[in-house]
Order: sequence, then C-alpha cells, then structure tokens
Amino acid sequence: MNSSSTRRQATRAKLYEAAVTLIAEQGFSATTVDEIAERAGVAKGTVYYNFKSKTELFEELLRYGVGLLTASLQEAADETEARGGTKVEALDGMIRAGLLFIDRYPAFTQLYVAELWRTNRAWQSTLMVVRQQAVAVVETVLREGVERGELSAEIDIPLTAAALVGMVLVAALDWQAFQRERSIDDVHAALSRLLHGRVSGS
Repeated sequence: MNSSSTRRQATRAKLYEAAVTLIAEQGFSATTVDEIAERAGVAKGTVYYNFKSKTELFEELLRYGVGLLTASLQEAADETEARGGTKVEALDGMIRAGLLFIDRYPAFTQLYVAELWRTNRAWQSTLMVVRQQAVAVVETVLREGVERGELSAEIDIPLTAAALVGMVLVAALDWQAFQRERSIDDVHAALSRLLHGRVSGS
C-alpha cells in the first residue's frame, strides 16, 4: 500500500472517530461537517475531499464499523476452528469478540443499534447489507454445528443468528450504561450460560 493511500486511510479513520462520537452525543441532524472536521483536527475541505456529503460519510462509517465487527467475529470463529474446537466454542468465542468490540467502540455500537430501528434514513439499505454480513458469520457457524450434529437440527438458523448478535449488542450496551462495575469476563460468563442453555437449572 503506498503512503498516500495509507495517509488517506488514517484521515478517514480520524473522521469516522470524530463523526461517531459527535453523532452519538448530539444526533445526526445536529452534527455539522464543520464540527466533524474540527473534532478530527482537519480542514473542512478534507471532509469533502474524502466524502461527497455528511450522509456519505455516515454511510461509510457504518460500513467501516460493522466491517470491523464482522472481521472480529470471523477471526474468533477461525481461531476456534484452527485449534480444533467445537462450533459451540466458536459461538462462545464470537460472543467474547463482540463484547471486546463493543467495549472498544461503545459510541459506534450505540449509534448502530439506534439506527437499525429507524426506517426513513438514506442509509437504510447500506445498514441492512452490513447487518447481514455480521449475522451471516454467525449463521455459517450455526449451520456447520447442525451439520456436525453438535446443534439441534430444529434450530431456526437465521433467527438464532440474529438473536445471538442482538443479545450481545443489547447486553453489552446495558453493561456499558448501567453495570460498568462488572468485568468483561463477568458479562461473557453470563451470556455464555445463555448460549449453553444453562438458565433453566436443568
């Protein structure tokens, strides 16, 4: 990768960071390009050099953020596979990877979850595409678990994958907002029990 594209990537990362924090603080409409540039420490023209508009910046931010989440879920699945672990262990590793991601990018996660439920946004279709990429990683592991006989053939794979991703996102946001005294191990252990079906006491 040449130095100009590396520099451009670094600038974009700075702009994403600034935009996500500002938008999480004050909403999309209230956030201006001037403020994003100022928070990122760049000239306003730099924003328009990298993105045609604030909407495009936000759309790319969603792609970038969910891309990082998807990559970390995939990495957890691959690591488990490499050491010969089960598919349930892979799902457990993905839960932890999701929690680590959210711990690192709380403002992005908050924004992403909020945007999932809005219907009139210009980036709705982008959001659906990137959401599906993250969920698809989990679907693949579930499908392989069913094929290997580790998981029940009766599970609804698309819904179970969406439920697992949703569980991690919402539980982690709750942890960030209301239960900060808990460690990541604590939160992971609680979600792991749900994954292993050890809630009923059986």
